[in-house]
Amino acid sequence: MIVAAVIISILVMLLIAMSFALLNLLRKNEKCEDIIKSYENHITNLSNTIKFSDQKLKEVDSRGLFTSDDEVGFFFQQLKYLQEQLNNFKVN
Repeated sequence: MIVAAVIISILVMLLIAMSFALLNLLRKNEKCEDIIKSYENHITNLSNTIKFSDQKLKEVDSRGLFTSDDEVGFFFQQLKYLQEQLNNFKVN
């Protein structure tokens, strides 16, 4: 009888310890999900900014106002190159 009570006591303590561990892991998981959601929103906003920037750059370039033989044209060519690099990071 005493052996059964000791075994039950040990099992109850293990159950309580496992419950606390599980609760702790659940809280950590929820924090990670919140962080991931925040990063996802940030990446989506960044992707929208890249799309808007690409549209405006193409709109300016379509007029042909900038030539590549002066300093402004060189800067504009570099800006277009950076935009092309950013276009690789858009979220589909």
